[in-house]
Amino acid sequence: MKVAVTGAAGFLGLNLVTALLDQGHDVLAIDRVPGTMPAGQHGTGTLRWESVDILDEDAVAKALSGIEVVHHLVAVITLRQEDPIAERVNVHGVGSVARASLRAGVRRMVNCGSMASFDYDKGGTVHEGTRRSTDPRLPVYHRSKYYGEVELLKVVDAGLDALTCNPTGIYGPVDHPDRLSRMNIGLLEVATGKLPVSVRGLFDRVDVRDVAKGFLLAEEKGRTGHNYLLGGHRYDLFEAQTRTAEIVGRRGPRVKLPLGVLVALAPLIDPIARRFGSESFAPAALENLVMSPVVDRTKAGAELGYEPRSTEETLTDLVAFFGASGLL
Repeated sequence: MKVAVTGAAGFLGLNLVTALLDQGHDVLAIDRVPGTMPAGQHGTGTLRWESVDILDEDAVAKALSGIEVVHHLVAVITLRQEDPIAERVNVHGVGSVARASLRAGVRRMVNCGSMASFDYDKGGTVHEGTRRSTDPRLPVYHRSKYYGEVELLKVVDAGLDALTCNPTGIYGPVDHPDRLSRMNIGLLEVATGKLPVSVRGLFDRVDVRDVAKGFLLAEEKGRTGHNYLLGGHRYDLFEAQTRTAEIVGRRGPRVKLPLGVLVALAPLIDPIARRFGSESFAPAALENLVMSPVVDRTKAGAELGYEPRSTEETLTDLVAFFGASGLL
């Protein structure tokens, strides 16, 4: 089968393209940054790269000629309150790719949403029926990921067969060693003894390989116009960091701050951290730990057969990846 993946050079893109090639598909990898895997034969599948601006609907439609399935992963992830680029890509980019897919005769489109597009209560449960992120006080990423789905559904109404998968916090192997994801960076800092202070806080995190698997299941079994939460396991950040350190024979964080203290200090620390290119203390960065939602992935399990691996397996494999990549 001929499959296109937008955002193929990203973290999830790398793992989804690998999974598709392992199944023997011919993959068109679309991204504006250089390809991260060599083009050509990979087992029984083939890979080719093409640089296309997803906001150029005509160019996307041309690139998708002959493609059967599109996985749309392109997004700008930001913790800022406002970001016009993120809004343009996360909202209008989805609409552009959806309309281009309809024009090109694509059989099915699977859109990558986010759990952030659901407006959940503190300590509450998130499911596909939870209210959506429309409050203007929410960070732009939350709002833009929801409004991207709104654009998609407009094209579904026009005849496109499409659906959305909403992953929780993605981490795990395989990642790009030279530009690790934010969550993987945090665990690498623990594994290398560079993070002596931590904080307790629960949040649902999912192995990137399971998210890729979830997209393939959604492509096959998902219902048109529906959402599927692809969750992992809700665990304590401090315990995950401690376990990561144990795997490499280290002690792990020595100081455990109450979450309330970190939240109180964040307004003072955030402006300084931003000067060094870090968004780790932005309000949105702490929100998930403060809100600590329970993710109900019953629908994905029942309709898609989705089931994530254990946290222990992901942490063990991630540390092995760090070692094999020379990061330890």
